[in-house]
Amino acid sequence: MSDEVLVSVDDGIMVVTINRPKAKNSVNLAVAKGIAAAMDELDSNDEIRAAILTGADNTFCAGMDLKAFVSGEMPVLPGRGFAGLVEAPPKKPLIAAVEGFALAGGFELAITCDLVVTSREAKFGIPEAKRGLVAAAGGLMRLPKQIPPRIAMEMAMTGDFIDAQRAYELGLVNRVVDAGSSVEAAKALAKSIAANGPMAVIGSKRIINESADWTEENMWGNQQAITDPIFSSEDAIEGATAFAEKRAPVWKGK
Repeated sequence: MSDEVLVSVDDGIMVVTINRPKAKNSVNLAVAKGIAAAMDELDSNDEIRAAILTGADNTFCAGMDLKAFVSGEMPVLPGRGFAGLVEAPPKKPLIAAVEGFALAGGFELAITCDLVVTSREAKFGIPEAKRGLVAAAGGLMRLPKQIPPRIAMEMAMTGDFIDAQRAYELGLVNRVVDAGSSVEAAKALAKSIAANGPMAVIGSKRIINESADWTEENMWGNQQAITDPIFSSEDAIEGATAFAEKRAPVWKGK
C-alpha cells in the first residue's frame, strides 16, 4: 500500500486516511487501490469491527484527481468503481469523518459510508456540472435516496455547496462536531458499534441496505434468510447469557 493511503487499527477500529494534502486529497489510482486493500482487510479480519474513512490535513476529499484524469488515468477499479469503494462498500460498518471539503467524488465517498460525522466548517457538494461532468460515482443515485429528491436535483444541476448544518437538517449526516474533532467523534461512534454483536451489526446493515428493493411478498422471507443464522448463533446465546449475568458479552462472531 502506498503512503497516499494511511491505515491504522486500534482496539478493533480501523482508520483509513487519504494522504494527499497538497492535492486536497483528490483520488488517483494509487488511492483507489489503497482504499480497496483497506476494505478487503476490514472485511476479512475478525479483529476489526468497523472503519473510519477520512482525509489528511483538515480536508476530506476534493474528488477525482483532474490532472491524472486529463493524462488518461482513471481512479476506478473493476467491480469496485471510483476510489475502489463506491460500487462495493464493505459488509462491516464504515464511517466518514469529514473535515473541510467533501466535494464531487469526495462527497460520493462520504455518502457511500454508512454514517457521517462532520466538522461544523465542512462543505458538501457535487459540482461536476460546473466542469461539464456528471456525478457518476453514486451521487446521482444515492443522494436522492438519502435526502429529498428535489434537493438532490438542485445540488446536481447547480453544483452549489451546502454546509454542515444544512446537511444535518437534511438528514445527510449523523453528527456535527467542532473543527478538528471529526475523527475522534467518529471513533467514539465506532466504539459504540464495536461493542455490539458483530453478526448482528453486519446483518442489520445488510437488511437496511437491501430491503429498499424488497416487495411486500418477499420482504419477510428475505429478512428471515439473513436473521435466522444470527438468532441461532453462539453470539445470540452469549448476548442473552451476558444480560442475565449482568456482564459484558464476549463476542465470537459466530
